[in-house]
Amino acid sequence: MTKEEVLNRLKEGNQRFIEDKKEGKLQDKSRREELTGGQSPYAIVLSCADSRVVPELAFDTGLGELFTVRVAGNIANSSSIASMEYAVAILGTEIIVVMGHESCGAVNAAMSGGDNGYNLNHLVSHIAPAIAASKKDATVNEVVKKNAHLTAEELTRRSTIIKDAVDSGKLKIVPAYYNLDSGKVDFL
Repeated sequence: MTKEEVLNRLKEGNQRFIEDKKEGKLQDKSRREELTGGQSPYAIVLSCADSRVVPELAFDTGLGELFTVRVAGNIANSSSIASMEYAVAILGTEIIVVMGHESCGAVNAAMSGGDNGYNLNHLVSHIAPAIAASKKDATVNEVVKKNAHLTAEELTRRSTIIKDAVDSGKLKIVPAYYNLDSGKVDFL
């Protein structure tokens, strides 16, 4: 599939999800057996770990179609970047979707500030650039969208593998925003 065909497939799957017309394909025993020999996902999704946001459902995909990396705030840390590098370099995946979502708790925590302990402070520090780049009175959802954009950009700054793939036209990175109430994914 071309990159545009992949994006269209994601959009079509999301439309089925919104309309409660999921096909639920590629989720049976024969698909599991087919995948024992390897995987070739057509898209990588860097998404928040929030339990309300499940990329495989939101895009109505089956086993082996998405390489999903989930971390609170859909941040680009060393581990999430390394996972995406594997999918780009080894699996040949050509699309990365960086998907934030409505009412993200990690973004809210970053905006609220305070001492949340070493690990959570470290995580929300990755969201600080989105806060700084947003208007002073920005809402959580505005910062979420800014964070998706900046994280998409950050992937090429922090990874030679991803940057080289983007520069050569082999990879496209697309920021997105998931609406909790409707299930709609807006590609930004």
